[in-house]
Amino acid sequence: MSNFYLTTPIYYVNGEPHIGHAYTTIAADVVARYHRLAKDDVFFATGTDEHGQKIEKAAKERGVTPQALTDEVSSVFLKLWDALDIEYTSFIRTTDSSHVEKVKEFLDKLYQKGDIYLGEYAGWYCVPCESFFPEKQLEDKKCPDCSRDVESLKETCYFFRLSAYQDWLIEWIKSNKEGWISPVSRENEVLGLLKEPLEDLCISRPKERLTWGVELPFDPQHVTYVWFDALINYYSVLCRDNQEKVFWPCDAHLIGKDILRPHAIFWPIILHAMGLELPKKLVVHGWWTVQGEKMSKSKGNILDPYEIVEEYGLDAFRYFLLREIPFGSDGVFTKEQLIQRVNTELGNDFGNFISRTLGMLDKYCQGNVPVFLKNKTDLEEKMDAIYEAVCIKVNENMKDFAFSLALESIMEYVRSMNSYIENVSPWKLAKDPKAKARLDDVMSYLLQAIIRMVRFMEPFIPKTVNRVKAHLKVTDSEYEGHVLEEGKNIDKSLILFPRIEK
Repeated sequence: MSNFYLTTPIYYVNGEPHIGHAYTTIAADVVARYHRLAKDDVFFATGTDEHGQKIEKAAKERGVTPQALTDEVSSVFLKLWDALDIEYTSFIRTTDSSHVEKVKEFLDKLYQKGDIYLGEYAGWYCVPCESFFPEKQLEDKKCPDCSRDVESLKETCYFFRLSAYQDWLIEWIKSNKEGWISPVSRENEVLGLLKEPLEDLCISRPKERLTWGVELPFDPQHVTYVWFDALINYYSVLCRDNQEKVFWPCDAHLIGKDILRPHAIFWPIILHAMGLELPKKLVVHGWWTVQGEKMSKSKGNILDPYEIVEEYGLDAFRYFLLREIPFGSDGVFTKEQLIQRVNTELGNDFGNFISRTLGMLDKYCQGNVPVFLKNKTDLEEKMDAIYEAVCIKVNENMKDFAFSLALESIMEYVRSMNSYIENVSPWKLAKDPKAKARLDDVMSYLLQAIIRMVRFMEPFIPKTVNRVKAHLKVTDSEYEGHVLEEGKNIDKSLILFPRIEK
């Protein structure tokens, strides 16, 4: 048993959550559940990012205060996490007073060190992204991140000395033998960015232009730039719960590739300047696209998680997102592919094995659990070897956040057990009175396989697993030992994933 701390990004409350938010958060939930199943003490943090110009502007347009707007949208995220069965430990909002005070503490210390200084910014500003860009980063004179128009801006701001730590950051990333950023292509991307001199980070906005932010403790006429404020949540959420000495440094930040630069460059330098340990891993995933295009409001191709769950079921949705593509890659979301994946793997392979086993238990044993495997044959030895090999692969895959590979390994075990049924042919054994002992052994072994399967699948499809456990009346000791008590009577009817018709 060990401590494990992981985070999602905190999500900006300028719009309602979509499949991209769901993807990151479900992945983090799967990791958290996996570690809890391994008896680790888990702290799983998520939350909302609530300051900045876009929030202030949106609130003004709606005729409400920024706080009222953020209260409303933050509650929408909380509602979705409940609907997606997300078991987070703590939900943080950057408007929380404890977070605001921690941000001020960081600012004050860095200012006293001389890492923050007053200067003048002259360049290009993107309002939607709330970011400054040097001219060389513009693409066709537009924002390199959102492709919208930028405006020329000149103002007095406070800067954080990123440039002073560039050589240190390069060396630190290169010296991390296990790889700090996953996948390695993203680490190479960051090292590529660091080949160019870093410009110091503008971390404030004058109040005459923005009031909705954390006020600088050393200059009340300025508020904090949203990214500097937001990143500190990963530390402040632990401090709020008095857990920073237990769980820091973070074991894994899970983020989308669009926010790689702040997390891979700004955040480690801020922490290093503060004298704090760095996160152990930065795990970067790709985007889900629709017909090859990134989802956006302007294109009208946003996928609503509620609609997908309503149509296909929660666990089908969770499973598909993590099974379909490697976590670091982009993927094309199609309902046709979801249907095929669910029907084939969750329905025909996993669900059918359980349904078939319970049906045979009812038919051949009157639903009563026989004594466990009195005589193991070479075939069961072979199946146990497959199971042990799959355990090793799944643990390795989960350590690497390779969810798709972990699920493929699990399906390898499921398929092998379906083949086992064909090999032992319980229906033939049932016809031979002399084979009753062998039939009991086979049925008890199949029941053990169900428990092994659902333990594998629990982090991914928890509601379905809870249905199976309730149906089998599994006690904690039975679940841990993978063996059901002799004589327990189990109903035969359990359909987990009815076929989805296209």
